[in-house]
Amino acid sequence: MTLCSESASRLSSEEIRRRAAALGPWFHNLDLNGVWTAPEHFLGDYPAVKWRRFAQAIPADLSGRSVLDIGCNGGFYSIEMKRRGAARVLGIDSDEAYLAQARFAADVTGQAIEFRRLSVYDIAALGERFDIVLFMGVLYHLRHPMLALDLIHEHAARDLLIFQSMQRGAAELEPVREDYDFEETKPFDRPGWPKLHFIEQRYAHDQTNWWVPNRACAEAMLRSAGFEISAHPEEEVYICRRVAAPEGAGAVYPMRGPSA
Repeated sequence: MTLCSESASRLSSEEIRRRAAALGPWFHNLDLNGVWTAPEHFLGDYPAVKWRRFAQAIPADLSGRSVLDIGCNGGFYSIEMKRRGAARVLGIDSDEAYLAQARFAADVTGQAIEFRRLSVYDIAALGERFDIVLFMGVLYHLRHPMLALDLIHEHAARDLLIFQSMQRGAAELEPVREDYDFEETKPFDRPGWPKLHFIEQRYAHDQTNWWVPNRACAEAMLRSAGFEISAHPEEEVYICRRVAAPEGAGAVYPMRGPSA
């Protein structure tokens, strides 16, 4: 059940605390009129602690802009975009528990935000492009991360992509040539070569962590999907503009069998 913003804004602190606890556990630590949803978060005041490192890289006035928040979780970034005046904010997530949290948080904070249950793989169903697409902390949870970037480029992004991914491995960057001979194997062992680390079972006790890029790989994947990196304001965050995808890029649309 979703409260109307007017009634939610009048809830007592005790009622907010009770309802937030019932919707828990929370991954986003949100300030709901003085009630914090995840005060013991293992990453600290997350994601606010990360937001403060790159907030200045996003326009302070988003009047007239549309925003798509992919993997919105508890709604932190959706709420911040609406607070900056975005005309429309749509948050999507495949987890109904997170969406319930996001709806409650938006109601309590008085933000008119739409939330829908949708996977990044299904964003073509939206049938529209957005001025700003947020893709924060999702890539490494996906079995098919490059497909997701290709789909965002083909169906969702009109201009800006705000991207963040956990990174592991070397932070070095080195020039990569356009082509290599078959016999050249040493570049693959260099720290600055793009590497996407596969996690067969779990990382950080989470079975949804599948792939973790190093920095070179994160940047190469963005370029390969047709996103030009215009700023790197935080170690894991990139501000990108949608450009023409390179030759050979594009999403794959497999045939579905009768059991699909």
